[in-house]
Amino acid sequence: MIRRMTADHEKELHELQDTLQKERNERIEHQNKALEYFEELQLMRRRLFGRSAERLSEEERKQLWLFNEAELIIASEQKVEKEEERVPVRAHTRVKRGRKPLPEDLPRVEVLHDIPEEEKICGCGQRLQRIGADTCEKLEIIPAQVRVKRHIRPKYACKACEGSGDEEKPAVRIAPIFPQLLPKSIATPSLVAYIITAKFCDGLPFYRQEKQFQRIGIDICRQDMANWSIRVHRRVDPLLSVMREQIRRGPTVGIDETRVQVLNEPGRPNTSQSYMWVFRGGMPEHRVVEYQYHPTRSGKVPLEYLSGYQGYVQSDGYEGYEELGRQPGVIPVGCWAHSRRKYYEAKVVSKYSESADEALAWIDKIFEIERKLRAQDLAPEQFAATRREQVSPLLEQLRSWLEIKKPQVPPSTLLGKAIKYSWDEWDKLERYLDSPFLRPDNNACEQAIRPFVVGRKAWLFSGSPVGATASAGWYSIIETAKSNSVEPYLYLRYVLSRLPESENPEDYRMFLPWNIEKDSLLDFESGHLF
Repeated sequence: MIRRMTADHEKELHELQDTLQKERNERIEHQNKALEYFEELQLMRRRLFGRSAERLSEEERKQLWLFNEAELIIASEQKVEKEEERVPVRAHTRVKRGRKPLPEDLPRVEVLHDIPEEEKICGCGQRLQRIGADTCEKLEIIPAQVRVKRHIRPKYACKACEGSGDEEKPAVRIAPIFPQLLPKSIATPSLVAYIITAKFCDGLPFYRQEKQFQRIGIDICRQDMANWSIRVHRRVDPLLSVMREQIRRGPTVGIDETRVQVLNEPGRPNTSQSYMWVFRGGMPEHRVVEYQYHPTRSGKVPLEYLSGYQGYVQSDGYEGYEELGRQPGVIPVGCWAHSRRKYYEAKVVSKYSESADEALAWIDKIFEIERKLRAQDLAPEQFAATRREQVSPLLEQLRSWLEIKKPQVPPSTLLGKAIKYSWDEWDKLERYLDSPFLRPDNNACEQAIRPFVVGRKAWLFSGSPVGATASAGWYSIIETAKSNSVEPYLYLRYVLSRLPESENPEDYRMFLPWNIEKDSLLDFESGHLF
């Protein structure tokens, strides 16, 4: 009897303990969920009302290294070494303060402000001699000048025989129709280049340009501008093919994507989200950027674009790139900037801000080493070896820290997600050390996509898939020109003026920015049909 009662009590006790443990687990789960929602709310508030830059203040930067005594010791030792190496110098140079001088290549018009002739006679009767002058320069701007180019083709005929004396030739002779960018249109290469640059470089939609033209007495409707953009884009498609070849020739390719809304897509509502993909590659000294519009964010897009490519591919941790990374010859590389952003978000809104500071300290040191070594202009092999020597110990420390923190931090929190991202991407994140042509981040590709994001805020959406494809092509050409330090309008004007005369791929290859002399870009009156 007593044994049965004891057994029943033990069973009841175990049931109560199980119930209590279950309630504890549920309470912890609810607390973690509440913390997750709170962090998401704080993060959304910061994105809406806070600063967007991820740059830390000087005080925040100083506090980061409180979590790494080894770094403080190294820094103090370096400081002592620098103090010991100080030697007195007799002279030094300073940066001149004040306004920068105006560019020398700007045309100048001299305006003379002289005293009257009668004041140039001295009281002694002698004429005053000029001993110098005070000069100041003011910048003047002339609004856009518009002119009409009238092309005249004289007709010739023989009034005596009315052409019967030379039957092999036509009775009325006239010069052949000259090559035109847009036949039966008022648009010239210079006008199209101006409109394209204004929209895709300066973010000025066609309807605003329409109003600008109206203010100077020119009637060009936005629909005409859109049609010209699409029609001329078809003409430059061979140039885009040449650029695509250049991207695949380089040792590294960066990939990124962003949303775009496109209307009138077949079988899709107008509220659907489409994507603009960006690929940046080519030889290190001649980088090429190509945009591509696609209705989907599927991993098939980069897989098809880089089919057969062999080399490094740098991107964020989006799962759509996983299949590409498994292709023979493709070496996936991660982005430390994406990893850092997650720790920064955890720092500004999470209760685990101190732990986030620790990770930020290591990552910022990695970027600091990169900046210093890049500034030294080392040979590629020497740069890669020196970088690996300095960065590898930091990566080992950070990996050990991740291994410790991973089981301690709830995975649903921002810090937990940041740690998981770094842990899952670790092999890709440290792979940038393998090549001197790789950087810790994919920021160059993200910077290339930024002009599109800025322009999207102005024009909001593309009217059709054809328009979105044309936009991708123009952004590709403009951003490639900018990447090679070529002024976009001059470059477009040069290419479009010679486009009607181009017939083979070699002609388009000569249109690549680095194959054009800068003096040719300024040759407006060269005889070509601008």
